[in-house]
Amino acid sequence: MPRPVSIRRATAKFDELTGLKALARRLAMELDACDEPRLVPQLARQYRETMNRIAVIEGGVEDDDEIAAIILRNRKPGTD
Repeated sequence: MPRPVSIRRATAKFDELTGLKALARRLAMELDACDEPRLVPQLARQYRETMNRIAVIEGGVEDDDEIAAIILRNRKPGTD
């Protein structure tokens, strides 16, 4: 399995989707390791927004179509 691209490398290449995926991985790690309860809501919000943006780019969902975004987010891989 290829090594995940870092945020810095994705930014240097200006690849939005790759950068967002790198950011999502980083935010997930930060959320998992967060020992400060007051920071969890902010990290969770950033994570949700990042994942939603990824779904918009990958799935062609309109930014304001919350229902389609939820369906895409919950879709199991390989069920297309």
